Amino acid sequence: MGLSEVLARAQEKVVEAYEQRMELQKAVRRLTKMAKRAIFAVHKGELAEARKLLDDARSQLAELRSFLLQRPDIAGLGILNPAYQELAEAEIFLALVSGSEPPAPEDIGVPHDQYLLGLGDVIGELRRRALEALKAGRLGEAEKWLGLMEQIYLELISLDEAQAVLSELRHKCDIGRRLIEATRSEIALEARREALREALERLEETLGRRG
Repeated sequence: MGLSEVLARAQEKVVEAYEQRMELQKAVRRLTKMAKRAIFAVHKGELAEARKLLDDARSQLAELRSFLLQRPDIAGLGILNPAYQELAEAEIFLALVSGSEPPAPEDIGVPHDQYLLGLGDVIGELRRRALEALKAGRLGEAEKWLGLMEQIYLELISLDEAQAVLSELRHKCDIGRRLIEATRSEIALEARREALREALERLEETLGRRG
């Protein structure tokens, strides 16, 4: 085979790999959107819809993973990582809101590093739950979500070796700490307001009886 033929074949393979990467990236974006829709459904209380979306996403992700096993040249690019992270976040969030134990990485077909990164993002979703509870006057529920935020954060920051390897995990922990501090401050403020309201109500009742 002459040099021209070798180069022509090489070019063909390069273009083919590029086109396949583009198609895979489109598929990853679709899966990421499905996981985001599942998270939105959880916030709306539509847990069955969230479960359906995540089951569909996991099925499609498994197909992509099988394809990449045949293409190590593409598989090594971490092209599925955004979908893995979003899926892990959605699965863990759904489990926590449902009152279940979070799934393990093996249960949802997600690599361990992407699972940890997805778990870091769950803190933000729990903050949203806490703020919604505060807005509705459910202080006890807000405190419950804050407790879960703190639990996840403490578990993640204890993983010294993982943080040394995954710089993104350290970044997510830093964000998580700030979200926890903000949420704790907002809950404490609302607790003081609630205590003041109760004190005023008791005072009004006392004055009313005297009158």
